[in-house]
Amino acid sequence: MWRFWSRSRDAGEKQASGEKSGASLDPEYMVKWDVNDPLNPQNWPVPFKWWVTFQLGMLALAGSLGSSIITPADNIIAEYVGVSSEVAVLDVSLYLVGFIFGPIIWAPVSEIWGRRVSILPPVFCQAILAIGTARSTTAASVYCTRFFTGFFGSAPISNVIAALGDIWSRETRGVAVSLYAVAVNGGPAIGPIIGAAIILNPRLDWRWCSYILAIWVFVTFIMAYFFLPEMYPPVLLKRKAQSLRKERNDSRYFHPHEHIQLDVHSIVTKQLSRPMKMLFTEPIVSCIAIYASFVYGVMYLTLEVFPIVFQEIRGWTPLIGSLPFLALLIGVISSVGLNIWNQYRYNRIAKAANGQAVPEARLPPMAFGAVFFVIGAFWFAWTAEPPHHWILPCLAALFIGVGFNCIFQQCLNFLVDVYGIYAASSTAAVTFLRSIMAAGLPLAAKPMIGALGVGPGVSIIGAVAVVLLPIPFLFMKYGPRIRRLSKLVPGKVNG
Repeated sequence: MWRFWSRSRDAGEKQASGEKSGASLDPEYMVKWDVNDPLNPQNWPVPFKWWVTFQLGMLALAGSLGSSIITPADNIIAEYVGVSSEVAVLDVSLYLVGFIFGPIIWAPVSEIWGRRVSILPPVFCQAILAIGTARSTTAASVYCTRFFTGFFGSAPISNVIAALGDIWSRETRGVAVSLYAVAVNGGPAIGPIIGAAIILNPRLDWRWCSYILAIWVFVTFIMAYFFLPEMYPPVLLKRKAQSLRKERNDSRYFHPHEHIQLDVHSIVTKQLSRPMKMLFTEPIVSCIAIYASFVYGVMYLTLEVFPIVFQEIRGWTPLIGSLPFLALLIGVISSVGLNIWNQYRYNRIAKAANGQAVPEARLPPMAFGAVFFVIGAFWFAWTAEPPHHWILPCLAALFIGVGFNCIFQQCLNFLVDVYGIYAASSTAAVTFLRSIMAAGLPLAAKPMIGALGVGPGVSIIGAVAVVLLPIPFLFMKYGPRIRRLSKLVPGKVNG
């Protein structure tokens, strides 16, 4: 929002001085929110906010579900199009590569034309491309359509967090984001179960994995098309200005957002340059992005590791072999209570700090999750194979799910608190790096386990988690000192 707000303000000032149209606009007629204005999304009734949050969560779920629903059909597709099983993993990796490039377009679109325009048309295209995958007959068409399905499916993934910020205050946003995170992080977990049930149905084939995805996305799109309101404040204020001009027959009412435009220079400088600069020059962003991207990549690594462990090694059928993903989902859901509790704890600390953001207060669940993630990784590594009982790796998967959700969610909350008006750029850096990790790690699963075995191979993941384990503890202790060294923390920039 703030990246374009400065441009909006500048445009409004130019309009007020007559630079653009030759007419002088009185700043007193610049439209703002009235006290308790019902049009302001922050003032919407709480039940309506939750209804909007549910729709946004379902849109995000549609995007994340598409990444994994087709994975049980990897070997079938590989045989059909004539590629190796290693190449077949590209149906996941290329979908996630789309997550790298999509936000470059959808983020600035949302900050000019609003959240609905930036989410609903891409979601519709996602459904169309999913049908394209289902109708594909060659490897090129399968993987090309998968890339573009991910490209369009990334729109809700990248913009829903910002939309939640439009309607929820800082004191309540954590609860909404916690429940939204279940939808986003639950998609990769339930996708393989749905896909396995489809391919085992004798009346269906692998194409129905994409058909079902398309149906799911279309239903979500129709719901949101009729019931999801616009929630981006500058767009709503622009509409309010237009309405006041018409109702009062007075052309002096205006809002700066009416005069901004999407341009390539802004995309390059703000959507690419600033996030990349922050990723490499801001230690806070670098550490948090690496940690969040690692755990996000491991979540997608399980899409390839679990079938090896439970189907190839233990000999389970595809459907039964996909049920351990439920353990991941249960872990994700179980962590919601901790994240919600920490939001109320955070509010008390912020209140004691005169209402100022206290980023380090976000970190206790992250530290808790970091420990769980390490335990889960090593537990899974050394109990995955017989003669160990199957319940042991499933419990380890639950620990991984708890750790993943606690780490990933609090990483984003921490960056938003630290960087304020630059939060969008800092989270964009995380999105860029996490999509690369999520696209790359699944490709390494089969070669890694084939060369090392499950125990040593997954232990490498656990070892990396151990190396990254100190990050939340270091920020909890030295966070204020590290923030003072930053050139982009708002307090220092403005001071």
